[in-house]
Amino acid sequence: MQLISQAKIWAKSLKRDIVALWLAARDRRVSWYAKAVAGAVAAYALSPVDLIPDFIPVLGYLDDLLIVPLGILLATRLVPAEVMSELRAEAARRIERPSGRAGLIFILAVWLTCIIFLALALRKLV
Repeated sequence: MQLISQAKIWAKSLKRDIVALWLAARDRRVSWYAKAVAGAVAAYALSPVDLIPDFIPVLGYLDDLLIVPLGILLATRLVPAEVMSELRAEAARRIERPSGRAGLIFILAVWLTCIIFLALALRKLV
């Protein structure tokens, strides 16, 4: 029973950190490379599209269990500690009153950009 409660706490902290990274990607106090990593990690974590599809045995959940937490760890270390602390507090407040419209638009814009670049790259190959 305690293992389940610890897993719930860990999952909530991951969710909070993902939102904090999304905020860090837009914060002027964060360096450009930390913004890039934070934005990429947040976009990937919030995106319904996985690098490795979940239906592939074992490997399908590898990104959810390894890639996302390691990306979050890397991105949170790139953001200054005092800024990350403020952003975590803001993320906790935002999670209490979710507003998914801006996040949805951001995710769709990232994927649309990726699709456009892929289409242009494939077009050059043909």
